[in-house]
Order: sequence, then C-alpha cells, then structure tokens
Amino acid sequence: MHSAETSAPRPRRFRAAGPLTGRIRVPGDKSISHRSIMLGALAVGRTRVTGLLEGEDVMSTAAAMRAMGATIERQPDGANGTEWVIDGVGVGSLLQPKTALDMGNSGTSTRLLMGLVASHPITATFIGDASLSKRPMGRVIEPLSQMGADFTAAPGGRLPLTLRGIAPAVPIAYRLPVASAQVKSAVLLAGLNTPGITTVIEPIPTRDHSERMLRGFGADLTVEVAADGTRTIRLTGEADLKPQTIVVPGDPSSAAFFVVAALIVPGSDLRIENVGLNPTRAALFDVLRAMGGQIEELDRREVGGEPVADLRVRHSALTGIAVDPAVVPSMVDEFPVLFVAAALASGRTVTTGLEELRVKESDRISVMRAALELAGASVTETEDGLIIDGTGGDPLPGTPDGTTVATHLDHRIAMSMAVAGLASRAGVEVDDTRPIATSFPVFESLLSQATGE
Repeated sequence: MHSAETSAPRPRRFRAAGPLTGRIRVPGDKSISHRSIMLGALAVGRTRVTGLLEGEDVMSTAAAMRAMGATIERQPDGANGTEWVIDGVGVGSLLQPKTALDMGNSGTSTRLLMGLVASHPITATFIGDASLSKRPMGRVIEPLSQMGADFTAAPGGRLPLTLRGIAPAVPIAYRLPVASAQVKSAVLLAGLNTPGITTVIEPIPTRDHSERMLRGFGADLTVEVAADGTRTIRLTGEADLKPQTIVVPGDPSSAAFFVVAALIVPGSDLRIENVGLNPTRAALFDVLRAMGGQIEELDRREVGGEPVADLRVRHSALTGIAVDPAVVPSMVDEFPVLFVAAALASGRTVTTGLEELRVKESDRISVMRAALELAGASVTETEDGLIIDGTGGDPLPGTPDGTTVATHLDHRIAMSMAVAGLASRAGVEVDDTRPIATSFPVFESLLSQATGE
C-alpha cells in the first residue's frame, strides 16, 4: 500500500512566516529521474546518476526495473554526494517480474513502464494506490495495442491492469490525439525493442525529456518540426543503449512553489540554485514575468543536454492576465500554484484550455477553486479553467478555524495551498501533508529554511 493511505492524515496550518531569503536547492527533476533509471536499466553496462529525486514516485520506477532484472543501488558517499548506480540488462532483455509491479501514486511510472513492457515477451500486472487506480490508462493502451500488446484492465481502462507484451512488436506511426508527454514517451519506449521505425506525430509540443535522454543514451532518434509546429519523432528500433553519467537538474515543478512564494511574500529575495529550464517545462516562469514577476536567470548553462540556471526571485506586484492556452502543455502541473499567484495579483486572471487538469491526481480545477474560496479568494470555475479576481497584493483572509482544505491526496494541491498560507492573515489549514512525500519529501524543511523558521 501507498504510505499516504496506511498512516493517519497529517493536517498542518501553514502561516505567514516572513520573507523568503538566502539560497535553496530543490530536488532533482522528477521526469528526468524516472527516465534516467529506465534507460539506465536498458543500457548494457553501468549508469551513474547524481541529483536523483528520491521521492516515492521515482522509487516505484526503481523497484519495477529491479523486478525486471536491473541492479539499482544507492551509494550515499559518492564524490558528488549520493550517487545511484544502475547495471542495465540491455534492450530486449527485461525479465518476467515475479509479482505485481506496485506503482504507488505514480502515473508517469505506470504509463512509461507500460511502453517498455509492451515490446518485450513478458507479462506484467500494474497496481497502484486508490488515487492512481482512478486514473484512466486508455490513451496509452490504444497505441500499445496497435503495436501488438494485449491488455486486461479494470473498468474504464484503469488499474489493476495486466499487460502481455509481444516481441517482435509492430512499428506504428501514431498521431497524438491529445498533448501528452507520457503517451509519446510510452510509444517511443515501446519502439526501442521494435524492429523498424516507430513514429510519433505531436501536433502540440510537450516536454521533450524522453527525446533528449534517448539520444543521450545512443538511440537513433530524429525530430522534424513542420512550419505549423507539428513535431514528427522517429525512433529506429532494436536500439543498443550505452550507459551514461547523468547529473539531474533541479525540478522546475518543485522550484515553482518557491518562485511563487517569493513573488507574493513581501520582502522576499530568494536564489533557487540549479533549476532545469527546459523550454517544454518552464512556461510558468514566463507567465509570471508577464504578470510582473521579477525572476532573473543567473549563470545559465547546459548540463547533460538540458538548460539550467539559478533563479533570483524578488517580491513583486503582480497583475492579472489572460493566460494563453498554448502554454498549457509546458506548465500543466504548475497551474495550481499559478492560481495562488493570481489570487494575490491585481485584477483578473483568466485561464482556459485546462481540461487535462480534471484527470490529474484530483480534478485540479474544481479542487483548487474550493480550496482558494475557503482561503478567501474570489474564484469562478469554468468548464476548462478558473477566473480569479486577485486581492491586489493584500493577504488572503486564510481558512476559518475548524475548516481544512481538502487536498484529495494530491501533492500539488497540498503544496500550492501551503504557499497560499504564507500570504494569508490566519494561515491555511491543509487536511493532509503526507502526499507531499510522493514528489517533494523535503518541501517543508526547505520552506522553513527559506523563511528562517
């Protein structure tokens, strides 16, 4: 069972605690951490990874790859701090897992590993916690079935799910019906052990960590961009992946909470070190700058094919804007904390095109509307977004005594409302902080460090 379901809820009231100052470093990028373990496990030889995010989601990926034959060990005393050492089995050589693969709360682990298993001659059963078991897998089942894999899933294409892989699988050309980096990645990963060329056509660009890392590990992968922005990605199968040394940059999705907190808490001047600024991920920072946020990039550099910089963030007077729906794929996970920034801005912020948020760990549109209203914000829910009338920089009233924000076991709701509490009069009571451990175990300690508590 997932830890956030087997222990008692841990409520906490997050209160104003003064400005955020000094320097902090957020944990490694979750997307890159997942992929470094998967591809390291498919390379022949030893891959070394530093900066890996050690949250429960990434550990679910590591446990699954161990169950399919890879050796994955944590070495706490490497020259550059904790190092993860992965001895891979090679593409095509995954072993039949002896028991069900427990994905915990991780949709990324589930969907990407379904792709990996689909083109191997093994059968795997995927299980997860109550939250993950509500999430539909049909959008991954569809292309992988076309490649020849066979699925038995719970009603609605949900977990528990048994996948019977096939080798050789059939290479396909698949046009993504919705923007989804997870579906794209699942098809490309299935293509690794599929003879011929597997093609993914992406009308709306999504995060490209899989493409960057597949190339880094030596896969034959090309990307062609049409005049209208459509990306055609081609992967030549039966790949021979080479082990790598990987430094995982700081997760922009994790940095997002501290960026917004520093923008909305008066007197803040915070430096967040080593943040990954992949253009398919970092749209939140551009949107916040468009609202008047002072976010400076210092020491911009490239690490392992990924752009990285330190961010200096200062308290700013924000102004509401209409957020262009075209940015949604490159900041889909950051909207909950953007809603918090909007609640403290001057004027109205309008968001549209957010249907995808309704099928995340929770219905993030509806849950954030209820949470912000409870904290005293002025919010209107629409079919595909929120309209927020901000306070003009005044603190939110906070949640009344005896009431708590319902987070629905969703880590991003919990952390976003924690940030709201820093800019409130009475504080914001979150019903349960346990889900934060799934993606950002040191969130609360970093918050204390930045506010000097």
